[in-house]
Amino acid sequence: MHGPAQITLKSYEFRREREPTWLALEALVERAQKSGFHSLSADELARLPHLYRATLSSLSVARSISLDRNVVEYLESLAGRAYFFVYGTRSHARDVLAEFVLYRFPAGIRRFKWHIGLAALFVIVGALTAFFITLDNQERFYTFVAEEYAQGRGPSSSTSELRAVLYSEHSPGDALATFAASLFTHNAKIGIVSFSLGVVIGLPVFLLMFINGLVLGAFAALHHARGLSADLWGWLLPHGVTELGAMVICGGLGLALAQALIFPGRSTRLRNLAQCGRQAGVVVVGAVIMFFIAGLIEGIFRQLVTDIAIRYAVAVITAVAWSLYFGLVGRSRDSARAEVEP
Repeated sequence: MHGPAQITLKSYEFRREREPTWLALEALVERAQKSGFHSLSADELARLPHLYRATLSSLSVARSISLDRNVVEYLESLAGRAYFFVYGTRSHARDVLAEFVLYRFPAGIRRFKWHIGLAALFVIVGALTAFFITLDNQERFYTFVAEEYAQGRGPSSSTSELRAVLYSEHSPGDALATFAASLFTHNAKIGIVSFSLGVVIGLPVFLLMFINGLVLGAFAALHHARGLSADLWGWLLPHGVTELGAMVICGGLGLALAQALIFPGRSTRLRNLAQCGRQAGVVVVGAVIMFFIAGLIEGIFRQLVTDIAIRYAVAVITAVAWSLYFGLVGRSRDSARAEVEP
């Protein structure tokens, strides 16, 4: 057995052999923090990644053999400070944005495509369920849609009243911008909640997707019974393609978190959840951007454009654009990674 003296000796020897590397890295990091990254010479810039990797190696060994906690905490702090100078300063904001748009977001969608597809399936099932139930008896509309959400639209509304809502036209101005902002905020909150609910085994995610489908199906049945199906979808799809897409993306990511928690594989549940959360979090950012785009279309375009042909044209364009973006953008890098990964 190892006594306290032997453990202390092991820690001392470990630190004596590797401490010069840590001190050299710390000196470069402190100078870069005080005087700027460009104060380092070319040789020092070339040396910085090597010192950083050596320090990470020391940290890994220190953790595995349970060395002095003070040493571990020191190395964690040093590695965290050095990471920014090794990686962060090399990426300009435009490069980060380009990397996100041209690879990370569409690649993330492809990575979680089955989870997203499952979330979409529950929306569809909910929509079909409410559609046929409401079509059979329109009074059941309020079973699926709260009166405050219906905003006066319901079985008692006349066909002309329902049509008037679909083709109401507003003048541009601050009111439309405010309306678009409120729609974005509301929809983004729902999406983030859908994603977050994945940590409770995913069951609320299924329910939330199904409920959203119920609302959609009830409205579809109400308008179908009045011969307004084409008008409703022309009103809904220009922003709905993007908005519903973002919603099922967030729901699918919530299901991915649930899977990581329930089926951790060889890793621990918390570690697997953290890894999945980092990957899914990138995609959530993209979904929030989609909610913003949908809010602009719903809050401004739809209020100004009442021509049904133009509305359908915009819906088709957005559907094709998102399909091509998610299906093709960055796929060459997917193939390249697959070739080099074991």
